[in-house]
Parts: sequence; structure tokens; C-alpha cells
Amino acid sequence: MKTLLFACIASVTTLGTFAQKTPSDTTSVNTLNEVLVKSVRVNADSPITFSNLSKAEINERNLGQDLPILLNYLPSVVTTSDAGAGVGYTGFRVRGTGNQGINVTINGIPYNDSESLTTFFVNLQDFSSSVQSLQLQRGVGTSTNGAGAFGASLNILTEAIDNKAYAEVSASGGSFNTRRANVKFGTGLINEHYSFSGRLSTIKSDGYVDRASSDLKSYYLQGGYRDENTLIKVIGFGGAEVTYQSWNGIDAETLATDRTFNPIGFQYDDAGNLQGFYDNQVDNYKQDHLQILWNQKYSGGWSTNLSLNYTMGRGFFEEYVDSWYYANVNFSDDATFDFIGWEPYQVEGSLQTDTDLVRRRWLDNRYYVANLTTNYSDENIDFDAGVFGSIYSGDHYGEITWARYFSQTEEPGYRYYFGTADKNEFTTFAKATWRINDTWSVFGDLQGRFVGYETSGLNDDREDFVIDKNYSFFNPKAGLTVTLDASNKVYASYARANREPNRTDFENGNPVAESLNDFELGYRFTKERARIYANLYYMDYRDQLVLTGAIDDVGAPIRQNSGSSYRLGLEVEAAVELMPGMLAMSPNIALSTNKNRDFVFERDGVLQNLGNTTISFSPEIVAGNRLDYYPIQNLRLSLLSKFVGEQYLGNIDAASSKLDSYFINDFNIQYDLQNIGFAKSITLTALVNNIFSEEYVSNGYFFTYDDDFTNPGTVTTIEGAGYYPQAKINFLVGATVRF
Repeated sequence: MKTLLFACIASVTTLGTFAQKTPSDTTSVNTLNEVLVKSVRVNADSPITFSNLSKAEINERNLGQDLPILLNYLPSVVTTSDAGAGVGYTGFRVRGTGNQGINVTINGIPYNDSESLTTFFVNLQDFSSSVQSLQLQRGVGTSTNGAGAFGASLNILTEAIDNKAYAEVSASGGSFNTRRANVKFGTGLINEHYSFSGRLSTIKSDGYVDRASSDLKSYYLQGGYRDENTLIKVIGFGGAEVTYQSWNGIDAETLATDRTFNPIGFQYDDAGNLQGFYDNQVDNYKQDHLQILWNQKYSGGWSTNLSLNYTMGRGFFEEYVDSWYYANVNFSDDATFDFIGWEPYQVEGSLQTDTDLVRRRWLDNRYYVANLTTNYSDENIDFDAGVFGSIYSGDHYGEITWARYFSQTEEPGYRYYFGTADKNEFTTFAKATWRINDTWSVFGDLQGRFVGYETSGLNDDREDFVIDKNYSFFNPKAGLTVTLDASNKVYASYARANREPNRTDFENGNPVAESLNDFELGYRFTKERARIYANLYYMDYRDQLVLTGAIDDVGAPIRQNSGSSYRLGLEVEAAVELMPGMLAMSPNIALSTNKNRDFVFERDGVLQNLGNTTISFSPEIVAGNRLDYYPIQNLRLSLLSKFVGEQYLGNIDAASSKLDSYFINDFNIQYDLQNIGFAKSITLTALVNNIFSEEYVSNGYFFTYDDDFTNPGTVTTIEGAGYYPQAKINFLVGATVRF
């Protein structure tokens, strides 16, 4: 069965067909609303490689899993979940580039964390329920706001103003005690101009991995004013998450014998016997956003868009520090008085120099944004220009909330480190598309980005952490689109991106900014019932900050500059209505080679040039397929398949760092009941994930260290790996009632 399904993926991709809605179909919902993200989005006439998802397509599988999981079947996308079931800490990679290299915007406002450059989707709890549409641009894409796109950019547009009043209640539940509930409302247009809408959500899950629970709460509130030429929105959204940590993974032996085991939170007695696990080993974070969006149309084809944003984040992760483990296994001084900053003292005749303790590492931050763009459009020209500015400030500090042997001079809440960080950014851009005639169209895009980053105080290792860096980046882009006829287009583009290092990069070395030259060559074929998009890309990097495979003590990936590297690939996405109105297929495939050039690595105490090595987390094949069957009106049955080829967790092509390929299948059922009396509609949804119960791993880590103790006088490089197992067969069912 599995072989047959994958054969279908390959064969239909070769046929070159496409049956999903075209990108232009989404503009019917609210043209004025779409202008809010016009400056960061592209359309089917652009020389940019992209995929769209509409509100309806998102809702088909939206049963409480995080947003990255809903992107799983787009081309070149690989998703993963720390807890194994798609709720909690989740992420995705595009063309081998992870969250840190993917630019994410919400209504044109950057969402990536300013310091880590990562997107923490766990802080967008049930946000998919408030999304109107999204666009994933692969490669550098067009100019956007915030951190540079080094593998992709994801721009999200929140809900449009609904003309009619509504109320909606949704509930879902399933495996691992996962359950979600939300309520939504909208007033429709009041006096033909005003509208208010909102959502409240709660999601809870025990997770597939032991104790990897999630408790997520969120809200979304929107007020709007609309007339023929004006759209003003005031949006507040945010929430709180309490997630039991599961970011350490497990080793190969444990994976084979107890794949749901979670080693975090361990507690030992003084003899080294495991006594259990700490109940509150959690990540606890709250984040709130306020956005003010104003779009204004003028005569003569001109319009402007003003966006203001304020984000407030605060929270901590709590952990139990076991003195026996840190002294005898981890060989760290984290549990010692000297590290904490306390003076030893006598306890029952012995000098006490260490202690079991509970600590919280806090992040308290603020983010301010102002963004102004202007647009001009006529039959031949589409011109955008804008300026963007942001200010970020964050406090990092640690607290000791409990200790077996507390300091004689301090109280619970003692801060053992404190540091600050400030990051300012200014960006300006201008871009235009000139339709020379019905055949030729050219695109140009110039962006200047200026970043300043300063830190002071101590980091969480209680080391001086002082950074004062300024970056000036120039990012040009150009492209050409040739319309051969009504069904065939060819495009070519070049784009340059530059990106600053993140906080973790500085904590682990002396990184330099990375740069990328991205070349894309594409073909688009579109018919009423069939479509194929194909593109060839070459991404040439200088000083790419590649993942080493290792992680730090809070699960953050460690990166290093790799010198010269490249990614070369072919992507094809297609679909066809096999039986109009009854059966459709939408496959995609991505083939690539991803290499570090002349990669240097120190093995057994000797620097070695390993030649060209494979870039970590970069499978050579990623393929997906969606088969939709409509046996009766309002009933859809979907089989979704995903194949991810083998990949290395590190950059040295070590056999011990290889992650096996996997092939998974999900089955989705959706049935709509219309006009049933007390409600406008009821939508029933069921999703069975991994229907063949494949035991697979979608993510992991790889580390090396030098052993010079076992054989004195010699240095031996030791390798190790960790794995994040994903759930076997599991299910979610839900119902949405709309009034």
C-alpha cells in the first residue's frame, strides 16, 4: 500500500497537473483587506516561487495542532514536534532551512523573535483559527520586514471584516488527551462601516512524549472601519502557554526500547539513584500584541498603508537542578555555590558547597514597530516603496526560587544573573513590476536594512556578555516573467539576502553575518482543471550559519559559519481533477543537493578538510501528495502522504548522524451540514494521523567532543546523537457550529 501511494506521487508529478485553487481566487474575500500585505506578497505573474493557503484550506485540518503542522504538505516543507503530536513546541524547515532562517510576518509586522531570530509558534496558540490566508515564499522571495529570509518567508494575513454577523463554537479532541475549544463572533457591518470580531481559545494536550504536556490559552480581538477607500483595523491578540519541557530528545538505545521516554526533570538521591521527575519543569510564557493598521486609497492609482505594533512578552522556563547529576554526569558547576554567587557554610559539621535547587530563567521584552508603505498601480506599472523601523528591548535574568541549602544571606527570588539587550532596525525599500506588453514583464526590488544590536550584563552562564554590533545590508532583487500564452508562463529571478547572527551564535563564538545569492528559474502552466508549477533554484551562500546539529541546555540549536556552501534543487507542485467535482490529486516533489564546500573539522585533535559535505537537516528528496474524493455533496475524504528522505544531523557526513527516511500518511474526513434549523451550518471533521503507525523521527541533534582522558596523550573524537520521536497512529475529531 505504501509503495503504491508513493508511486502515485511520482507518476502524477511527472504528468504535471494541478487542481488546487489558484492564488488569484483568494482575492475575492476582501480586496481592500489584501492590500494590508500587498507590500510583502506576490502573485502568479511575479518571478517569485511561492505557495498559498486560503482560510478554507487551513480549516480543513485545523483541530488544534500548531500552524507549522498545517504547512506540512507544501513543497519542500518538513515539520517536527518536540512533544511528538503537533501541539506545543513545533517547527518547520523549508529547503533545509529551519525556523531561524524563515522570515515570518503577521499583517506585514515581523513576528520572529528579535534576538534568537526564531519563530516560537507555541506563542501563537490556535492562531490558525484567525487566519484569512497565508503565503509561503521559498528562497529569498520579495523584500519583507524584519530578519532576512534565508530559506523562505511566511506572511500571514488575519481575518477579513465579515459583512454579516455570526457566532461560532468549535470543539475537538483525540489522542494523548488532546482537546481544543474556541468561540468566535463577528458583528458584521454596523451602519455599513464598523465591525467587531473576536475569538477565545483553549488547547490542552498530554503529548505523545512522557509529560510533554501543553496548556495553551489565547485570544483575538479586532475592531474595524471600512468604506470604499479606507480600511482601519485595531487588532489585539495573544495568549499564555505552559509547556512541560521535552527538548532534550533521547538516545538511540532509548529510542529502540522506550521511544516516549522524557529525560528532563530528573531527580536523584545522594547515591545517584533516580527518584522521579520534577512536576513543574515547564516553559511558562505570555505574549500580547497590539496592531493598528490603516490602508487608504487615493485617486490616480495611489494608496498608502500605515502599520503600528506593540508586543509585550514575559515568562520563564523553570527547571530542577540536581547537584548529584551535575557533579557526576554533566560535570557542570551549575549547582555549586560558587556558580550561583553564594558563600559556602557549615551544615552538620560539613562545609556545604553545592545544593539541589529550582531556578527560573526569565525573558521580559518589548517590541515596537512603525511601518509605512505607498503603492501606485495602473495597467502597466505596480510600484511599492516603504520605510520600516523597530525597537526591541529585553531583560534576561535568573532566579533561584528554592534550594535544599539556601544561602544564609539571600531569600527565594534571588537573582543570580541579569543582562539586557537592545536591538534597533531601520529598513527602506522600493520595488516595481513593469508590464512592458502582454508577453514581457520585469521586476526590480532594492532594499537597505540597517541593524544595531547591543547587550550588557551577564548571560545565563554568569559570564560577561557584551555585544555592540552594527550591520548595513543592501539586498537587490530582479526578475523577468514571460507570458507565452494564456496557460504558460516562464520566469527567472535573482535575489540577494544578508542576515545578522543571533544571540546564541554570539554566546557560542564570534560569528559573522551570512549572505545568500538566490537564483530561480520557473515555469507555470495553468488550465481550468489542471496546473503545474516547476522551478529550479540555486542558492549560493557565504558564511552560512548552518546548524552544527548540537543543541544548548535549553534545546536551542547551535550554529556556526560554514564558509562557502550551496543548495541546488528542483521543485514541482501539481494537481489535476481526475473526475471533475469528485476526485482530485495534488502532488509535489522537491529534489535537491545541499553542500558545504571544503568543510574543515577537527577530528582526533587534527584539523581535516573533509571536502564537500552535506549540509545538516537537508534531505535530498521531500515529496507530498493529497488525494481528495467527494462521494456525495458536502463530504470530502482526503488521503495526505508525505515522504522525507534521509538526512544528516551534522555537517561531517558521519554515519552516526544520519536520520532515516520516513513515509507517513494521514486521513482526513470533513462533512458539512447546511441550514439545519438552529444553526447555519455544522462542520464535522476527523483526522487520523500516521494511519500506518510508522515509527519515525523527524528531528534530532548530533554532537562531538574530544576525549583525552581514556588514553592519556591521545585525543579521540566521540560522536553522539539524540532523537525526537513522533507519534504513531493517532486521531483528532471535531465539530464547528456556526450561527
